[in-house]
Amino acid sequence: MAATAAEPRPAELPLPGGRPGATVRLHPLLTGRFVGPKARYLREEGRMAWRRALGYGVPRREWLQVPVPAFLVEHPAAGPILVDTGLHPSVAAKPNENFGRVTLMVFKDLRMDPEEAAPAQLRARGIEPVDVKFVVMTHLHVDHASAISEFPEAAFLVSRAEWEAAASGGQLQGYVRRQFDHAFDYRLLDFEGPATESFAGFGRSFDLFGDGSVRCVYTPGHTLGHLSVVVRLREREVLLTGDAIYLRQNLDEMRLSHRTADDHLSERSLREMRRYVTETPGALVVPSHDWEVWQRLDPVYD
Repeated sequence: MAATAAEPRPAELPLPGGRPGATVRLHPLLTGRFVGPKARYLREEGRMAWRRALGYGVPRREWLQVPVPAFLVEHPAAGPILVDTGLHPSVAAKPNENFGRVTLMVFKDLRMDPEEAAPAQLRARGIEPVDVKFVVMTHLHVDHASAISEFPEAAFLVSRAEWEAAASGGQLQGYVRRQFDHAFDYRLLDFEGPATESFAGFGRSFDLFGDGSVRCVYTPGHTLGHLSVVVRLREREVLLTGDAIYLRQNLDEMRLSHRTADDHLSERSLREMRRYVTETPGALVVPSHDWEVWQRLDPVYD
């Protein structure tokens, strides 16, 4: 693993601020969008499937709109928490500087308005970026880690396996080092260690505040250390899948995306998410990149 400016340390749980029986408020934040061929997100079979996944021979009118999200979670005692950071404000003007030319080739027609950046959306809600004490990273791919530098006062929760994958990876694996390689407070969740516990169909999870309000569940496969997040509202739970599934259709049809870091792990994560949905029928499932789902989301959930 390559050296980094950060010196990550093991996460010590529970994090401060837990409150028995706590529930949270959830704000989905749309930070930008791009377009991509459907076969990239829903795997197709056949000798030429890779061409369709890259968009060759697919009319642009058939490509999908793809949202780039972040999520604001308001905890009654721990305060505002982010899940992923969305796009950096600079992407609105100069996406090359943040994404890099190689990576940007994948994100066709990448667009954002300045007011869509997570810091601007937080301020519109009366929250300053320095008020965010914790950021949970589902993974460190470019469209999720783009704005890490905007939250230098926060502690970043990331899986140990994901940190190792990102620190040793590059743009071909979906990582841009300058997005996350800062001397920030990174705290690693070791899902391979003895402190994990099962939760509602998921084999490995961590209860971040010890009060059941925010749980990280292990869903590797898209990347080797990917995690998803379950938050508890007053009357239901919400599963923020990250890129464990791109589209709800991935889960409903048990279909992988075109490319994963590990197909076996992805399939296992799909099965665990399916068990969670079966055991928690009222839960809202939010895939990161499903435009149709995002069009139906409320501005805030209590």
